[in-house]
Amino acid sequence: MAEKYDQIGLGYSTLRRPDPRIANTIKIALGDAENILNVGAGAGSYEPEERSVTAIEPSIEMIKQRPASKARVLRGVAESLPFEDKLFDATMAILTIHHWSNQTLAVQEIRRVTRGPVVFLTFDPLSDWFWLVDYFPALADLDKSQMPRIEKFIEWFDECEVTPLLIPGDCSDGFLAAYWKRPAAYLDPVTRSGISSFSSIGDVSGGVERLKRDLDDGSWTARYGHLLQLDELDCGYRVVIGR
Repeated sequence: MAEKYDQIGLGYSTLRRPDPRIANTIKIALGDAENILNVGAGAGSYEPEERSVTAIEPSIEMIKQRPASKARVLRGVAESLPFEDKLFDATMAILTIHHWSNQTLAVQEIRRVTRGPVVFLTFDPLSDWFWLVDYFPALADLDKSQMPRIEKFIEWFDECEVTPLLIPGDCSDGFLAAYWKRPAAYLDPVTRSGISSFSSIGDVSGGVERLKRDLDDGSWTARYGHLLQLDELDCGYRVVIGR
C-alpha cells in the first residue's frame, strides 16, 4: 500500500482538503483526549492541531505532503506499531482501514497502545450505495471485499458506537462520495486520481463515457436530479468509536 500511494498520492493534499464539518465530528468523537495517535495518517487530514499528535504512515509521498505542524511523524504500518502499551489517550483512523493487510491484527495493535477511544471513519459495505455505483459497479464489489462490516467492529471492541456521517454537498475532501452533488467532477481524471478506489478497479473509461452521455442528454438529472435539492446525503460512511 505504501508503494501504491507513493504513485497515486501525487497532489493528494490539494485534492483531499479536510472538510471542517467532518473535522468537527472527529474532534467530538475524540473527546477530551490530549495525546492522540493517527494511524494511516496520510497527509495529516483531521489531526486536531491543538492536541499532541503522533502520526504513523507507510507512504513517503504522503508524508512529504503533510502541512507544517507540531505532530510527530513516523513511517510504519498499523499491523506493527512501535509504541509501548497504553501510550495514547485515543487513536484515530480516517478512511484507512481498507488499506490494512491484516485488519484484525492492526486493531489489536491499536487497542494495545490506546487507553481510550479508537475513532474510525469508515464505509459500511452493506449500506445503500449512492448513484455512482450505477456507472461503476465494480466499486461496490471492491468495498465488499476490502471494507469490514460493522459487525467486525463490534467483535473487535468491548463497546462500539456507530453513527452515520452525512456528506455535505460541497464537501472539500475529495474522497469517493464527496462529489455526489457535483457529478461532472467524476469525469475529471485529476479528481479521480485522488480517489484510491478508481485506481483499484482498473479501466473506468466505460463508466466515464456513460456518465458524460447521461449528463449531456439530461438522463442523469431525470434519474437523480432530486438529490440536488439536498444539502447532505447518507452515502454509507460511518463514524465508529470503539472502546
